[in-house]
Amino acid sequence: MSRSFDEQLNTLSYQIRGAAMEVYNHFGPGLLESVYEKALVAELQLRNIKVQSQVPIKVEYKGIIISNDMRLDLLVEDMVILELKSVTELSSVNYKQLRTYLKLTNKPLGWLINFNEDDFAKGMIKVPNRYFKP
Repeated sequence: MSRSFDEQLNTLSYQIRGAAMEVYNHFGPGLLESVYEKALVAELQLRNIKVQSQVPIKVEYKGIIISNDMRLDLLVEDMVILELKSVTELSSVNYKQLRTYLKLTNKPLGWLINFNEDDFAKGMIKVPNRYFKP
């Protein structure tokens, strides 16, 4: 990745974290994931950041499309996947799900965000795509 691309990802990550913190500070923990998703979409849009929600993922096997049933929670600026949770504790399955989404979509970066944390900073985990090909 080029230096400017890395800088762009870092700037976007900073903006995403700020928007997520704004939503968390407004509501706190304890709501349904869907509420946080809608609020985060609104906050990103207020900040003039392009965001899509519930984006279908095309799954191919040897050139054959076998599924369109999986969906990303949020896709920001067509570069960063946000997988949102509102759970007591993240599990390894949550990380694996995001890593698989990154691999299937060839996006460079994902964030696993758990809005049900008392210490919200611990609920935001950066997950780079080790398979990313620019």
